Amino acid sequence: MKLLSTCLAFFVVSISLSGQGKFAGVWQNIDDEDGKPKSHIQIYEEDGELKAKVIKLLPAATVKVCTACTGDLKNKPIEGMVLVKNMKKESEKVYTGGEILNPKNGKTYDCTMTLKDENTIKLRGFIGISIMGKTQYWKRVK
Repeated sequence: MKLLSTCLAFFVVSISLSGQGKFAGVWQNIDDEDGKPKSHIQIYEEDGELKAKVIKLLPAATVKVCTACTGDLKNKPIEGMVLVKNMKKESEKVYTGGEILNPKNGKTYDCTMTLKDENTIKLRGFIGISIMGKTQYWKRVK
């Protein structure tokens, strides 16, 4: 009976975790300009929205403080900063409707996140329509 209860509990937990999506976890962003990894970013869900914050800057990171930002983020360290917010689930592999902050220029862009495979996210930042933007790929940190 204990074995059955343990197996059932494991099954319920695994189903509930799979429902959180494969986006959650730690990802390494690859700069779209120089192709170098810049930081480790934690993607998490909060209040029904997907968010992403920088948890570690890597040696290739050239921007460590958001001097180009305005408001509350002006001159704040990039490490610990929430870069992506307000992302809503469109499907199991796509989140849309959110925004991403580019700490290099301090600007905020519309964005979409697409899970290309278990270990790759395609993140598209744009103004207005997706064709007018840039793409980054984030790789899962193992």
